[in-house]
Amino acid sequence: MTDQPLFQEKQYLGRDMTWISVRLILALFCFVAYYINWEHLISRQLFFIVGVLILLVSIIMLYMISYRTKVTDTHVILSGLWTTSLVKIDLNSITKVEKKKYSNFFFNNPVYNLHKNGKIRFYSGGKEAIWLTDKDGLVYVIGSQHPDQFFQALQLAKGKK
Repeated sequence: MTDQPLFQEKQYLGRDMTWISVRLILALFCFVAYYINWEHLISRQLFFIVGVLILLVSIIMLYMISYRTKVTDTHVILSGLWTTSLVKIDLNSITKVEKKKYSNFFFNNPVYNLHKNGKIRFYSGGKEAIWLTDKDGLVYVIGSQHPDQFFQALQLAKGKK
């Protein structure tokens, strides 16, 4: 038993393609309104400033870590952004590990430790997730950009027991 992680991943807040597209469309709208609005200088400048601010916030969000996932021999450790608490999932209590689609929705909001309907969700981006079911029937849904490697690391950790 070592402290060497079998899998590590950092999920970034602003790297989900659907939300990048939404922010870029909003910025584009501001720049088109800036170009069209010839008569009102103040509102024209306001559209330009808002468009630039949307782009700057988008760039900053590309480097903001939403949460980190780490798989060790005995635990799945999820550490979140700033004031969120550390979540440790004991692999001894996990009865089922599945890799499947995160959600049927096209747009999914980033969440960390969201308890809803017997599921605990962790998501920042990606289409697939790892679904862990424990002995009590509680389901952990952990979104991942690299679900295959995450699944293999969990299978390896479960196989070592």
